Amino acid sequence: MKPKANFQTAADVFDTWREDVLTGSPPVLYPIGEGELARIEIGPGLVTLIGGAPGAGKTAFTMQAAVDALRLTPSLRVLVCNIEMPPAVLLDRQLSRLSGVDVTTIRYRRFAADHADRLDQALNTREPLAERLAFVRPPFNLANVAAAADAFQANMLLLDYIQRIPPPGEHGDRRGSVDATMNYLRQFADEGVAVVVVAAVARTKDKRGRSSYSGDGLNLASFRESSELEFGADDAFILAPHLKAHDVVVLRHLKARHTEPKDVRLRFERTLQRFEPLGDADQDRPASGKLQSALRSLWDRTDPADDEADGSQGWPEF
Repeated sequence: MKPKANFQTAADVFDTWREDVLTGSPPVLYPIGEGELARIEIGPGLVTLIGGAPGAGKTAFTMQAAVDALRLTPSLRVLVCNIEMPPAVLLDRQLSRLSGVDVTTIRYRRFAADHADRLDQALNTREPLAERLAFVRPPFNLANVAAAADAFQANMLLLDYIQRIPPPGEHGDRRGSVDATMNYLRQFADEGVAVVVVAAVARTKDKRGRSSYSGDGLNLASFRESSELEFGADDAFILAPHLKAHDVVVLRHLKARHTEPKDVRLRFERTLQRFEPLGDADQDRPASGKLQSALRSLWDRTDPADDEADGSQGWPEF
């Protein structure tokens, strides 16, 4: 059977498009913070991809984004599917971020008298958001995510992380499964849902041939298992360590479908699981310490063949 042609001319869409342009109404977006964080586009119809090495802060960053989006958009409802951390641990981290009490103290509930006011203030800030934040319970698969999102009437999904959330059906291998999941998520976005996807990345070769999670080496091809991830995303970011400052990370903007890509530098306070955008005065900071600088200098003079001989995986970037 001859396939039926399916197309529309520019004339068919011109009137609607012109009206949309002339009304001057911008797209709906859910802001996640101030400063450079305000540039990150998360909103209905968009798939935002966040990658990074293990321990880079992907979960901390995306949960901060979700909670602050709830705070800044009163109508927003967020559904989180996290396959590695239970809700209580995720909430502990947010309590640390908002109160300024370190996450270890909160984990072990070792509070002192001077913590009380900060904890009360943080809890009072977060409590009004609780009815608009939900967590997926097992099974952690895409069918359950879709059912939970419909029941909760979520207009933003946070999936952490995509390589571990299988789609319906059989897909042969992990790559086929991730491809299918991303295709479904693209359809979710087309229905008007904001989708934030956390993804694992693979090691890459640095400029000296060493295998590592070097910030300079990570790119769109680094997302593990699937090329469909970068194709299906509207924006793709990778959290990469700063080369000179141990408490700074660079949110590398690798793909921007609708805007100009621009990297965002953030200070990551690990003890509080908190990210803050750097001001202009902080953008070019010196190396984090004399000993680390000396060690890096020695490392850079190391022969890559020596790394292979001793099993080293490359310098852990700051």
